[in-house]
Amino acid sequence: MTQPAKSSARRNVFRIIGGAIAVSAIGVATFGSISSAALGSDVHSSLTIIAPAAAGGGWDTVAREMQQAQRANGLSANVQVVNMPGAGGTIALGNLSLLEGQANTMLVGGTGLLAATIQYGSAATLDDVTSLAVVFEEYDVIVVPADSPYETLDDLVEAWRADPKSIPWTGGGSFDQLVVTDLALAAGIEPVDTTYISSDGGGEAVAALLNGTAQAATGGYPDNVDQIESGRLRALAIVAEEPIEGVDIPTAREQGYDITLANWRMLAAPAGLTDEETEGLSDLVADTLATPEWAEAVERYHWSEQVITGDDLDAFLAEEHDRIARLYEEMGQ
Repeated sequence: MTQPAKSSARRNVFRIIGGAIAVSAIGVATFGSISSAALGSDVHSSLTIIAPAAAGGGWDTVAREMQQAQRANGLSANVQVVNMPGAGGTIALGNLSLLEGQANTMLVGGTGLLAATIQYGSAATLDDVTSLAVVFEEYDVIVVPADSPYETLDDLVEAWRADPKSIPWTGGGSFDQLVVTDLALAAGIEPVDTTYISSDGGGEAVAALLNGTAQAATGGYPDNVDQIESGRLRALAIVAEEPIEGVDIPTAREQGYDITLANWRMLAAPAGLTDEETEGLSDLVADTLATPEWAEAVERYHWSEQVITGDDLDAFLAEEHDRIARLYEEMGQ
């Protein structure tokens, strides 16, 4: 009976903290927008791309690869990337929501950002900005150490089901915990009975596996592929709807566990844009995705292209919101 009260209190704390940080951070975004505006109101003249996390992470990588592709092909004369970390990306989202009508700004987001708006009960949501496109998906893999007794996903699930708390899981972020929760439900295990050790990034999650702190993990395929190919980790499943070309790992669905939650990446802009401005940004995104530099990034990072726009995007985001909200409920949050 106390859980809802605790959850509400925590969300209120994040609202207060998020609001305070947003007030200080908005100056950074505003400065970028003003600087861009001085060079021209057209997005082909100037553009600020906000990465809602510190440099070096997944969102930052997307922002900088887009910046490189646009610069190399003259798609925008002045493209800058601004890092604005905090609260799972909701600080940056809050900033974007305050830049109404400023078409020279885009935000990189995705599954993790949508999840954070639910987890933290953030004041700003994706309904407060202009969603432009989902641009690709990245899939989690379920891995164990190479010397693990679990040879298959069934082996792991059987031991996990027999004693849920005895199999400590880890992952590099909140999205990875959602995947563990989804697998637990598919396996008939109560998510609240599982042991999940949160790690700060994919590297820390791999370290937890290799030093014995955790026995199993979920994480992005790009974060784990080197360890899998070197033989230090054993991949039991990839969390995708269909087998991935060039990836010799069976899907969880093929093995009887219907889990397909993808870590997709999207782009959004401020609200209050004209139809012409929205179309101009959408065209810029499409032109960026068509560059050879972007194609090289997709291959290098093992991204799976999945472009969703327009009404399909609105329906997709609504479905993902409901799906993720249900997973958080199952986690007791």
